[in-house]
Amino acid sequence: MNWEVSIGGFVVGLLVGLTGMGGALVMTPMMIFLFGVNPTVAVGTDLIYSSITKLFGAWQHWRQKTVDWVAVRLLSMGSVPGALAGAVTMMLLQKSFADSVQSIVGKLLGVTYLAIALFMIWQLYRALAQRQRRRSELETAAAAETGAAAVVRPDAKKMIWLGVIAGFVVGLTSVGSGTLFMAFLVVIYPIAVARLVGTDIVQAVLVTGVAGLAHLTMGNVDLTLVGQLLIGSIPGILIGSRMTTKVPEGFVKSALFLLIFMAGYKMLMK
Repeated sequence: MNWEVSIGGFVVGLLVGLTGMGGALVMTPMMIFLFGVNPTVAVGTDLIYSSITKLFGAWQHWRQKTVDWVAVRLLSMGSVPGALAGAVTMMLLQKSFADSVQSIVGKLLGVTYLAIALFMIWQLYRALAQRQRRRSELETAAAAETGAAAVVRPDAKKMIWLGVIAGFVVGLTSVGSGTLFMAFLVVIYPIAVARLVGTDIVQAVLVTGVAGLAHLTMGNVDLTLVGQLLIGSIPGILIGSRMTTKVPEGFVKSALFLLIFMAGYKMLMK
């Protein structure tokens, strides 16, 4: 038993449970740089690992009633076929560029990580601006006197297209089942953070499961490594899900941003 791998799984599971993000963004480079796994195998292994890990997180959020099932349905309508398309693209890369596919996938991961890091900066800036604007609106809104609350409904077209695009990225790189979805969900569907996290984790079970099974048929999954990671990640995600409303979100996201940026830079320079 490799306890270092299991400890790594625990840390990643904790991040996923807390924020709905960070699984593949931390796990994939950890497998590549710390455990010497080939990028293509790291992608497939992470997808299978993520789908099983997030199943436990989804169960916890279902118990907490922090899942928007309408949003899950709309996202999955796009993310499942998108993930399959991403996995097929990976298969074509392996067939067409057999000698250089590991380097190609590594560069794709690096570009994806840096793009997500930049998007997180933009998202933080936008969130701060929105918070200030909402504070101003609350001070002047007459509705505040009656305690009336606006009902927010998901935009079907935006949700489905988000699913298609982010699902494709997940199927190709294993990255984004949490981070990409969460980053855009915060913008297009502004509901309580705990509910967004629960919604994201539930739909991620489907998208990573479908993409993971596709990679399994290509031989891109190390099942022994999956088992060692799950020993740590399952308790990690259960603990993280319980802590969703207790740990400062800004602190976790800042740490996650640094990890993402450093991993992306290192993969491009490799």
